[in-house]
Amino acid sequence: MFRDAYVVELLGLPKQHGEAELHTGLINRLKDFLAELGRDFCFVGSQYPLQVGHRDFTLDLLFFHRGLNCLVAVELKVGRFEPEYLGKLEFYLEALDRDVRKPHENPAIGVLLCASSDDEVVEYALNRSLSPALIAEYQAHLPDKRLLQAKLQEFYNLDAPLAECQATKNPPKRV
Repeated sequence: MFRDAYVVELLGLPKQHGEAELHTGLINRLKDFLAELGRDFCFVGSQYPLQVGHRDFTLDLLFFHRGLNCLVAVELKVGRFEPEYLGKLEFYLEALDRDVRKPHENPAIGVLLCASSDDEVVEYALNRSLSPALIAEYQAHLPDKRLLQAKLQEFYNLDAPLAECQATKNPPKRV
């Protein structure tokens, strides 16, 4: 249902951009962003207000997933993933479950969309988390075409010895 990375090149963001620019770009191109997220996502709100106690909080984006029958909170971070971001997201999920979720809906899910992440840091952060949360990366721009070509060539070079090895293990049968 959810991916580990999302390409948001369609937003035309500059290399150096802030969370406000990312947020505005996503809202302006919401239809395209929903297609990037996947099927069954419905937009609920932007800068969605949450009140806990006597304090006001704002969730970046709120969606509803029809297939999962639950709210999906999306928090945007333009830098690398930091473990404390997960605590904030879990707080928002608790607020959604207590104050926004309907009785027939499943508990809310959170997506923390960061510019980059270290897999080991993410693993440690999620290991004891009880909330259903996902840390995903976004790419504002696809890699350079020459870099993609070089990586593809590298892949083919790695794959060639494997194909030769398999051919010698299972030589073609002659009829």
